[in-house]
Amino acid sequence: MEYYPVVVQALAGSDQTVYAYFSDGHIKQFDMKPLISKGGVFKPLKNESIFKGTLTVMNGTVAWDLSGKRDPSDCIDLDPFTIYESADVTDPLELIS
Repeated sequence: MEYYPVVVQALAGSDQTVYAYFSDGHIKQFDMKPLISKGGVFKPLKNESIFKGTLTVMNGTVAWDLSGKRDPSDCIDLDPFTIYESADVTDPLELIS
């Protein structure tokens, strides 16, 4: 059976990166800078407080709830397969002392 990646937790990192925690235990770091630099739907995420303050998990993937209404049809989200292809990283929460 093939694994369907499901994000269970998302954490904003520095420099427009996101840490995605998957249901199989993998932790991936995804660089959002290339998408944000293209503008379009990702343009609001250029603002650091929006990037960090609206980051959440919806529909089993990393999402930004810009409206604050937890409406899955009114958010910016990423394909979980795309994030899952990113490099595995050590849990950044373990580095906090």
